[in-house]
Amino acid sequence: MKDRNKERLLYILEAINSIYKFCENQGKKDFIINDLLVSAVLQKFLIIGKAVSNLDSYITNKYEFPWHKPRAFRNFIAHEYFHIKAERIWETIISDLPVIEDEIRNILIEEFGFVQ
Repeated sequence: MKDRNKERLLYILEAINSIYKFCENQGKKDFIINDLLVSAVLQKFLIIGKAVSNLDSYITNKYEFPWHKPRAFRNFIAHEYFHIKAERIWETIISDLPVIEDEIRNILIEEFGFVQ
């Protein structure tokens, strides 16, 4: 079970790193008008939300983090696709993604003794 959780946490971290790489040297205006970039980022957010949904409860119960947010964001992307605003995605990248990244890194260190 632990290996499965480690794998999912690493998927989350990999998706976060991809989003950062995709958005490197991009400003908000450039991001908003680039449909390909927005689509790529949304795909990574789907991965993050799904991986969070599949974490075992001993992880999600042990760490006080609003786990419902990445799950809800994933569901919104998957089911309300035509209501997505690129501006909101950008704000999520800037405001929320670093918080998620810090928590995932912390869990990987606490539970598995490392971060890749």
